[in-house]
Amino acid sequence: MIHQRDFIMKTIVIIGGNFSGFTTALELKRKLKNQARVIVVDKRDYFLFIPSLIWVPFGRRKVADIKVDSVQVFKKYGVEFVHQEVLSVDLQQQQVRLKEGFLGFDELVIASGPKVDFEVADGLREYAHYIGTPKGAEKMGEALEAFKNAPGPIVIGATQSAGCMGAAYEFLFNIEEWLRAQKIRKKVELYWITPEHYLGHFGIDGIPLGESMLKGFMKMFNIHYITEVGVEKMEQEKIYLTNGQQLDYKLAMLMPPFIGADYVRQSPDLKAAPNGFIPVKENYQHEDYDFVWAAGLAVNVKPPFKAGKVPFSVPKTGYPSDETGKIVAENIYRKLSGKGSFIKKPWGKIPALCVMDAGKKEVIIVANHLFKPRTFAVMIPNVFYDVFKVLFEKYFLWKTKNGYAHLP
Repeated sequence: MIHQRDFIMKTIVIIGGNFSGFTTALELKRKLKNQARVIVVDKRDYFLFIPSLIWVPFGRRKVADIKVDSVQVFKKYGVEFVHQEVLSVDLQQQQVRLKEGFLGFDELVIASGPKVDFEVADGLREYAHYIGTPKGAEKMGEALEAFKNAPGPIVIGATQSAGCMGAAYEFLFNIEEWLRAQKIRKKVELYWITPEHYLGHFGIDGIPLGESMLKGFMKMFNIHYITEVGVEKMEQEKIYLTNGQQLDYKLAMLMPPFIGADYVRQSPDLKAAPNGFIPVKENYQHEDYDFVWAAGLAVNVKPPFKAGKVPFSVPKTGYPSDETGKIVAENIYRKLSGKGSFIKKPWGKIPALCVMDAGKKEVIIVANHLFKPRTFAVMIPNVFYDVFKVLFEKYFLWKTKNGYAHLP
């Protein structure tokens, strides 16, 4: 039984309000009800279904279609929201420093998204497109409209140290389908570059038959691919690769690596890893502070594999972000209520559940664990239509709009 005195004046601050932060906040409020303050602080006042950004450049979605007014959802369920930028965290005073003022806390959850490291290669920021933000996806859409009138080579892929290869693969096959729809495919040489040492590694050491399936797709759609390669530098219409090759391009979309948010790197108390992410135990509690937690992209995840000639990292997608948000909420609840031991589920033991879009086609990836060893792992292609990807989007937006964070 939970005694109210255990929760008197307890304040839980969650930095970040998208996948993991949104889930953590609503789950904490559902479990604790009015016995603790739950406060979300974020410089963005909406939830964005990031996986659907790949469709924005092609006009299949507008950014407005994949946004949810999270402030209203929080208000409905009694979660407080502070629309501000976080500058730093002081763990000695147990305060979050904001652009205007401070927030005190008893428990702190770091659930903010990452910073994109465009400085990983000279010229990347200036010359490569990036579709991981609303502005970037819309800008790519404008570039595609111009490209139709003057087509040329296209380079899609990921840079050294990147971990989000899946979204780049999705964009590759979407742009190939778009080129055919525009009747300009024969005018375009399409290149895929990746730091992976084989196609379909995905930062999870692959899935059975994944490499052969992707090789088949590359051959079927006449896509040139180069593995184990990074980007040395970019100039206007030329990419210099780390293996000495040079590629001419008219349009390029590359996924850079993610690093920790600025406020994390400006908070020495957090003892972040060199990449700016938070070191946690298997229960997502900070390694050194029992009142600090991390969920989603903020978690430091060490790759369980040895990279080849070029370093790359692990993916941090929506499903594990949502799952870690649930785990953190339950563990804080157990800590405050004195109920039982913590749930322990390291990142690599979370199931792999992913629908990878492939240009009105899709590949369904299912495994009992993200990382090896696994007892079950499969990739199932659906060449007829991306129905499961669309259904998943509709389901997740529905549950988000209604605040049903407890659902899978």
